[in-house]
Amino acid sequence: MTSTQIHMGPETPIVGSLLRSLAKNWWLLLLRGLAAIAFGVLAFIWPDLTLLSLTLIWGIYAISDGILALATAIAGGHAPSSTRWWLALVGVCGILAGVGTFLMPGLTALVLLMIIASWAIIIGVLQIWGAIQLRKEIDNEWILILSGLLSLAFGILVMVMPGAGALSVVWTIGWFAVLIGCMYVGLAIRLRKFMLQR
Repeated sequence: MTSTQIHMGPETPIVGSLLRSLAKNWWLLLLRGLAAIAFGVLAFIWPDLTLLSLTLIWGIYAISDGILALATAIAGGHAPSSTRWWLALVGVCGILAGVGTFLMPGLTALVLLMIIASWAIIIGVLQIWGAIQLRKEIDNEWILILSGLLSLAFGILVMVMPGAGALSVVWTIGWFAVLIGCMYVGLAIRLRKFMLQR
């Protein structure tokens, strides 16, 4: 079996059902990845963004990522809800974090960073949980685990060093978004290949 193959294990029908649902809706994960990459590229193109602009752009990204994650969880309707809760929670967290930034656009840099860091930590933990749930069903689940660890590390780094300069914060957020987006796109491509093999 090659490193890009995903296999179904007959011994875990519940998780297998979740995997089929994710594969059927691979394009939603692709959109999440493209949205993250677009946000990261915007951060690189406009490194001198004002805090308000960064807040609003990040809010749009968080809401769109949340909606796409929630749509993925809902689209997997034939999979048991016990296997989709983590995706739904990722979606709700993203939407709440994004809406929060719009409701309070005058956030200080520190508050904005703490919201982004908390969101990244929660998303990271949930992605790692999802990878553990799917570990018997997919080869190289490390891609999902790595995206979770990257999210977790980013959140912790921002919390530990909140006093970093504004430019370094924008660049850090940009790199994080591009890397996580590339991982989502890679996983979406693998899920699409799985769907085509069925």
